[in-house]
Amino acid sequence: MAKKLRVVQYLNQFFSGIGGEEKAGIGPQVLNGAIGLGQAIQKALGERGEIVATATCGDNYFGERLEQAANEIIELIRPYQPDIVIAGPAFEAGRYGVACGALCKAVKDKLNIPALTGMYEENPGVELYHKDVWIIQTGASVKGMGEVVTRIVNLAIKLTEEQKIGKPDEEGYFPHGIIVNEEAKQIGAERVIDMLLKKLQGKPFETEAVQPIHHSVVPALAIKNIRSAKIALVTDGGLGLRGNPDNIASSGALNFGIYSFEGVESLDPANYDVYAGGYDPALVNQNPNRLVPVDVLRDMENRKEIGKLHEKFYTTAGVAASTEQARKIGQAIAAALKAEGVTGVIHTSS
Repeated sequence: MAKKLRVVQYLNQFFSGIGGEEKAGIGPQVLNGAIGLGQAIQKALGERGEIVATATCGDNYFGERLEQAANEIIELIRPYQPDIVIAGPAFEAGRYGVACGALCKAVKDKLNIPALTGMYEENPGVELYHKDVWIIQTGASVKGMGEVVTRIVNLAIKLTEEQKIGKPDEEGYFPHGIIVNEEAKQIGAERVIDMLLKKLQGKPFETEAVQPIHHSVVPALAIKNIRSAKIALVTDGGLGLRGNPDNIASSGALNFGIYSFEGVESLDPANYDVYAGGYDPALVNQNPNRLVPVDVLRDMENRKEIGKLHEKFYTTAGVAASTEQARKIGQAIAAALKAEGVTGVIHTSS
């Protein structure tokens, strides 16, 4: 009988049953055996493997210190001598996906064993880690979990047994961006003509070289008269009200906040905090006007150098956001600005 695989799974605080957002700041810990979603993976493994431990960590803790958190978890799971680490799956959860990707890469690099995870295509973790990490494609939610678990376990077995891994569409993982030579029955000219004919006939075909989609943005027209313009402040540097009442994620944010400073000449550091990861927020926490320059714009308004300062600022965390999610947030902010009659925007970042 083949050796039973020793598997360690990683789950965030929600999927491990510790708690929701109120527990997002907890540090890494290890629990024995399979818990939460791990029980479905254990069932699919059967006698081929055993989840010997489940590592867990809060999404905020991990997101604010990616490398440190990954290293802490590696040291916690090292004594279990795993043959493979399975993280998640994270589905559409952005912070969770980034954590799963970071941990899998660290496991591969530092423990020299296979690691894999699962995510939805719009999860920012896919964009960040698909070239380095095995990521099984999932839906946006746990719907269809059975098929996802089957694919994860099948790929895990192949990785640990060093079997040949099939193409992305065969195994269900995101492409690594690696071009592999293989022998084809037709020469390139014949294959491309065959694809062209199928396309012209409206028949399905599969391209051999998927091209990236680059969205072009038409620049806005210049403001004709800045002295009559209504100017708004927007930031992706993650400045928000103290306590982060809108629960905007520190990385891979899926929403944004709108905060009024009506009648205020300068932002008071007692009322604001930076919740975004990816940079040292100390100077902005000391003086939030460094990121959202209300003081300077208010002075310009008072000196009639601009028409009016829009007395709300719009904020999110740009770190680890997928292109598609960033576009959605940007479009939503733009719609809100247009509804408020804003004619110009100053967008600041970290």
